[in-house]
Amino acid sequence: MTDLSMPVGGRRRRGVGRPRAATILVFVLPFVLPFVLFYLLPVMYALWQSFLVQRRTGGMYGTLYTTFGGFTQYAQALQNTEFWGSLGRIALFGIVQVPVMLFVALAMALVLDAPLLRLKSFFRIAAFMPYAVPGVIAAIMWAFLYSPQLSPVVELLQNIGLQPDFLGPGAVLWSAANVSTWLWTGYNMLIMFSALQAIPQDLYEAARLDGAGDWAIAWRIKVPIIAPSIVLTTVFSIIGTLQLYAEPAVLRQISSTISSTFTPNMLAYTVASGNNYQQAAAISVLLAVITFVLSLGFMRLTSRRTGL
Repeated sequence: MTDLSMPVGGRRRRGVGRPRAATILVFVLPFVLPFVLFYLLPVMYALWQSFLVQRRTGGMYGTLYTTFGGFTQYAQALQNTEFWGSLGRIALFGIVQVPVMLFVALAMALVLDAPLLRLKSFFRIAAFMPYAVPGVIAAIMWAFLYSPQLSPVVELLQNIGLQPDFLGPGAVLWSAANVSTWLWTGYNMLIMFSALQAIPQDLYEAARLDGAGDWAIAWRIKVPIIAPSIVLTTVFSIIGTLQLYAEPAVLRQISSTISSTFTPNMLAYTVASGNNYQQAAAISVLLAVITFVLSLGFMRLTSRRTGL
C-alpha cells in the first residue's frame, strides 16, 4: 500500500529542501556575515602579517619591501625584554586582582540571595551600575581621585598625617587593579546571583531540617552548585586581565611610572605606532595563544569538580 504522505520522486524532495535551506541562511547570515568580516578576516590578516618581515634592497637607503619571514617576528618578540616585563606585570596583576574581585563578587551574590535581605533590587542595581560606566570614563574618574593635585581623598589623608602615593612605582599597578575591580565586580556578581536563583528551594529546606545554618548552606550547598558559574567568571577574568589596556593607558597621562609598554596590549599598540605592524601582529598572536592556553588549562583543571 502506498503512503500518500511521503513525497514521490527525488525532485519533490529537493524542491522542499531548498526553501528550508534558504530560510536557515536568511536567519544565520546576519550573524555569519559580520563575524566573518569583522572578526575572522582581521584575525587571519593579523596572523598572516605576523609571518612577514620588512627588508631593503641595496642597503640602508634602499627600497623597502615586505616578504615572508617565517617565525622571525615571533623570535624577536620572545627575545624582547619589554614583552616579558609586561607579561610579568600582568601575571602579578591577575594573581592578586582576579581572586579578590571574584571573592567579593561571590560574597555580594550570597548576601543578595539571603532570604532576610530587603531592597534586593536596589542593591543589585547599585552593585551592577559600575559596569554600565565605560572603562575609559571609569579610569578618568579614578585618575581624578588618585591625582595628588586634584583628589579630595588624597587631601583628606594628608590632613590626618598620611602621605598616600597612589601613582607611585609600587602602587600604580594596584591602583589600576582597583579600577578593574570596581568595574567588573558587579558583572561577575550578577552571573553568580543568576545561578543562585536557579537553585531549587527544596534543597535549603532539607538542609535546615538536617540542622544546617545559613553559613553551612551558603558554603556547602550554594557555592558547590554554582561552581560552573564561578569557573566561567574566572575564565572571563583571565581573558580580560591579559587584554588590560584602558586603565593603565589613562593613568599613564598623570603618572610617569607607567611606560608605553606597561602591558602586552600597550606594547603591541606602541610597536604598531612605530609602523612595525608585523611585530605588533606577532605580539598580539602570542598574547592570544597565551590567553587560550591559560583559559583552557584552567577549565581542564576544574572540569572534574564542576562538571564543565
